[in-house]
Amino acid sequence: MGALEDGRFDPEIPAIAIGGKGGELGTGTIEDHVRVLLKGLGEDPEREGLRKTPMRVAKAFRDGYRQKVKDIVQDALFPEAGLDNGTGQAGGAGGLVVVRDINLFSFCESCLLPFSIQCHVGYVPSGKRVVGLSKLSRVADIYAKRLQEPKRLADEVCWALQNSINPAGVSVALQCWHIRFPEVFKCNPNPSHPSRSTMQGWVRTTVCSSTGIFNDKNSSLWDEFHGLLKLRGINLSDAGCSSIHSWCPSMSLDLTECHGNISRSNFPIGKVSSQSAMVAAVSSILQSLGEDLSRKELFGTPYRYVHWLMNFRRSNLDFKQTKFTINSAHSCEKVNGYIHSKDEIHSELNFPFCAQCEHHLLPFHGVVHIGFFHDGPIDRSALQSIVHFYACKLQVQERLTRQIAEAVYSFLAKGVMVVVEANHICMISRGIEKVGSSTATMAMMGQFTTDSTARALVLEAISMSTATGG
Repeated sequence: MGALEDGRFDPEIPAIAIGGKGGELGTGTIEDHVRVLLKGLGEDPEREGLRKTPMRVAKAFRDGYRQKVKDIVQDALFPEAGLDNGTGQAGGAGGLVVVRDINLFSFCESCLLPFSIQCHVGYVPSGKRVVGLSKLSRVADIYAKRLQEPKRLADEVCWALQNSINPAGVSVALQCWHIRFPEVFKCNPNPSHPSRSTMQGWVRTTVCSSTGIFNDKNSSLWDEFHGLLKLRGINLSDAGCSSIHSWCPSMSLDLTECHGNISRSNFPIGKVSSQSAMVAAVSSILQSLGEDLSRKELFGTPYRYVHWLMNFRRSNLDFKQTKFTINSAHSCEKVNGYIHSKDEIHSELNFPFCAQCEHHLLPFHGVVHIGFFHDGPIDRSALQSIVHFYACKLQVQERLTRQIAEAVYSFLAKGVMVVVEANHICMISRGIEKVGSSTATMAMMGQFTTDSTARALVLEAISMSTATGG
């Protein structure tokens, strides 16, 4: 097991001291280093909306490193009912116990971006003792909140449960989805509504880890575990050892020019010193968490994360009107939208986007729908450019919606209606952790503010698009 061989696994990992006293890089707190990142993005850390961002980011990184498995499990072992005078599987233990569809989020150790997880845990009790079912989920959550890659996460959860509850065997299966980079959202030829269940467009992998009697893949217990997952549509036949190079999209980045500096081909020379400070800040955050920067899996991680962040660098440039062209030659039938009446109400739907939440420095992604009054259809690529321009910066969804509406209205002064539907990873991976939730916002200008029929027609078009899957 790789997690054991490199010495990283430790079910008794203590709470760590956060700060800069432990090493050369770690000067200052995590909050201080986050402020460096915000300044490198051209932002003012003291402005409203960003003032508490360093605290929120630091808390998210710390949470997984502060808890111990022992504290969760030690008071949650109970006598197994019905075995006083009988013998079950595995020489005195009861039957297989499986908890499925545990929804988790973790941080990819190659790029620090979040990835989504559905975790499935099975174990066979021994010694006539069982553990409270919620503890299986909580143990998985502890390890998910640390820097991870799928196979290591499966190994660590599996061995933590094996060592803490001493069952006859444990098996952990993970289905994982890794977010792609903003360029994919900009160029996606098949946009659709945001979906937590399918994670469309995300990189996907399935991994499995086992101990004890589950190590025999020909055993009836393994077949039963596999069979109970199949009831939920989960097939482990393709589960294996995830390759970090094929798993993380950022591994394709060329770091040969980046050692000691961000690649000059990606960033202007005048900004190299700023990005170098950002890379040093990310390195200090990792060290403050107790991570070993010499570990091969972390080579290049600070550079990759800064590369991601720089997609959202603040720009003082206005969207140029020359980029917005009217294409009256398009026929209405060929435009990806709907014309609903002779009043020339048009709708262009499902523009994909990816933005960065300014409160948590986590992505939020989804689709933008634009309704407008005009004499003819509009070049869709021009609208997509507007969406991409305002999405690629630190944002909140309400402001993004309004900015897109104002930009389109400045060219089409008759009337504009914008609806944004998005999944916020901060809603899923932090705080309330409401998996499956999505947020919709709306902004209207011009005729749409007074014409309820026009608003209803655009909403109907969005509803029709949702019903047909895109």
